[in-house]
Order: sequence, then C-alpha cells, then structure tokens
Amino acid sequence: MPDVSVVNAGYRSTNYWVVSAGRSRLLVDLGWPGTLGLLTATLHRLDVPIGEVRYALATHYHIDHAGLAQDLKQLGVPLLVLESQVAAIPLMARHIKPHDHFTEITSAGNVVIPFTESRARLAAIGIAGEVVPTPGHSDDSVTLVLDDGSAFTGDLTPLEMADDGNRAALTASWQRLRGCGVTTIYPGHGPVRALGTP
Repeated sequence: MPDVSVVNAGYRSTNYWVVSAGRSRLLVDLGWPGTLGLLTATLHRLDVPIGEVRYALATHYHIDHAGLAQDLKQLGVPLLVLESQVAAIPLMARHIKPHDHFTEITSAGNVVIPFTESRARLAAIGIAGEVVPTPGHSDDSVTLVLDDGSAFTGDLTPLEMADDGNRAALTASWQRLRGCGVTTIYPGHGPVRALGTP
C-alpha cells in the first residue's frame, strides 16, 4: 500500500479531511449545504482534483457533515454509506431550512456496504484501514480508522463531555477505537490531537 497523506479542506469551523494514497483519495465529511463552490475551490487550492476523489464518506448524517453528499454524487463522487447509516439519511431533511440550499440525498448510486466489507473497499483504493461503528453523538456515527493509528471521528463526543444519556455508547465507542490501535484523532471540529489515556 502507498503511504497515506491527510489534508484538511475544512471551513466554517468544520474539518473535511482528504485522505490520499497517491492520486486515489477519500473525502471524510462532506461540507455544508449550498457551499459546493467553496469546497471545490478549497480542494483545487490543495491540488486535490475532484476526479481523484474515489469516495465521499460522512461520519454521520448531520447538516455540517453531509450537506453536500448529493452535490458530490452529481459531480461523479460515489457516496460510501455504511449499513447502519441508511436510515439516518432521510432524517437530515428535518433540520434543513429553505435558505440552506440543500440538495436532497437520493438512494440512487449510493454504495451501501456492511462494516465487514469496509477494509476490502478501502484497500481497493490503496488505503489500509476500516470503518467502524462509533455511536454516541448519533446512532449512525462511524469512524474511519487507518492502520497507522489515525482515526477520523466526526463529532464523536469526548468522554469528559458525556451525559447519562450517551455515556455507555460513548464509552464503548472509545474503547473500540483504542482496541483498533488508534493513537491520533482527526475530529470533525478542532485540531488534531493524540488519543489520551482513559
């Protein structure tokens, strides 16, 4: 497998990570609705041709993490959806306002896979890793975990911010990441950080 590099194409306080294995790329989290021009301009500035983005992966289906999913599909970027996320996609519309300029996400053309197939799917584009379920922030939250110890966690809530309603799910999700050998967190908001001890 080629070496993997990571750049941040984020804006509006949200990180959009481009994970690249040579000229084969995966976009993790997909922009605010109505901001396709900003995202594509940012990718161009970072020398990331949209045609080299092999998949778009939302860590969860909230407006700031999946707002451009359908727009990216219309540009030819396949949407990689984990089986636990399918039911969450139509629920996004409940939080959309007309001024958001959101393009509704259709099921047509989505690449829906079980978690057990994620490693092979990523290997096919030169990325060594897997996607694992990490509920806690939302039931559909997933994390991209690379074999080098990097984890792209979206809005997975730190345990110190957990409440009684999500503490058990968050504890299990963070334990899962530690069990996967995660050492570095690439969050949906804020700076990259080391995974501390529990």
